[in-house]
Amino acid sequence: MKYSIKQVVATAIGSAIFFVLARFVSIPIFANTYLTLQYAVLGFFAAVFGPFCGLLIGLIGHTLTDLAFGWGIWWSWVIASAVVGFLSGFVVKSKKAEEGALEKSDLVRFIFGSLLVHGISWGLVAPGLDIAIYAEPANKVFIQGLIAGAGNFVFTAVIGTALLAAYAKTRVKTGSLG
Repeated sequence: MKYSIKQVVATAIGSAIFFVLARFVSIPIFANTYLTLQYAVLGFFAAVFGPFCGLLIGLIGHTLTDLAFGWGIWWSWVIASAVVGFLSGFVVKSKKAEEGALEKSDLVRFIFGSLLVHGISWGLVAPGLDIAIYAEPANKVFIQGLIAGAGNFVFTAVIGTALLAAYAKTRVKTGSLG
């Protein structure tokens, strides 16, 4: 697998943005659970720069966030963030966004794909690992995961889609003289 300089830079920038949004632009909903814009940015970066870049942004960004909050690294949710990034990289092919060739059907696929990605990550991965690693009560972690996942999905569907569409409009369409 080839990882380009562009992807390395995108990973660093994406991880930093993920951290800043998670740490400083967040809405507490309960316990150590917040709704923030970082998953919209994660979905965008993953769609444009690919699944491995998305995985690293989710992994690095969430790890830094947990360290900054001071409650220690909550690995079940760090892994779920990495899964969001990885799976989001498969939802829309980055080449289409890069070439300015996104169509409405691509954006619809991004939205429905994001629903699936957040459902898997916050409805299965995070709660399942909370139970396996931390012996958390199932009813608590599934409710927590589903509420967080729903919020993360809404932000991704609205803001992530807008970012993706705006980015594609800045790119020169393949075959144009522009």
